[in-house]
Amino acid sequence: MTTQEIHVQGLEKSSSPTLRASDEDRDRVTELLRTAVADGRLDPVEFDERLDAALTARTIDALAPLTSDLIAVPGSDGAPTLPLAEPAAELLTIKERHGSVRRDGRWTLPHRLALRTAWCEVMLDLTSAVRSAPELVIELRVNGGNVELVLAPGMVVDANELSVRHSTLAISRDAGDNTPETLHVRLAGRMRHGRLDTRWQAPRR
Repeated sequence: MTTQEIHVQGLEKSSSPTLRASDEDRDRVTELLRTAVADGRLDPVEFDERLDAALTARTIDALAPLTSDLIAVPGSDGAPTLPLAEPAAELLTIKERHGSVRRDGRWTLPHRLALRTAWCEVMLDLTSAVRSAPELVIELRVNGGNVELVLAPGMVVDANELSVRHSTLAISRDAGDNTPETLHVRLAGRMRHGRLDTRWQAPRR
């Protein structure tokens, strides 16, 4: 075989590269998995396994098997369907590496907040934030560092969908003062080699 023939074969092999997965691709799969565990199509163990795989997937081919048995809508002709993407205004993504993140004061909460950090100090103060919905979903992909949530009485935290390894969680579900629920904060995703704390205080005047 000549050198030219080897070169041509190499080009043919690279003509159909594996598509890389984007954050939006992973977010859509994560949302579908959350829906499936909520309606009983996945048990919690399966959900944890698939969620971990989705958050670490680098290609579309790696994501596809995670939802291949979930995306058919009951009562349809069996053709796969994907959930419609949420309006961009409903998603806030925070990305940082080896730094610090602080959100406080009067800021408008999205419906979903995606936290993508590595070895950072993160403080999210919700006490004076403007609430756009009765629920805030915080999707974490945190590797190292600390995350602190500062909450007002009436805010309730649910961390059942958060997967952790080599991490510390210091989470109270609520302020413990029987305040009626005003905001449901749902934590999902994963944390590795980090710490997450919740702290309640009275809203700023």
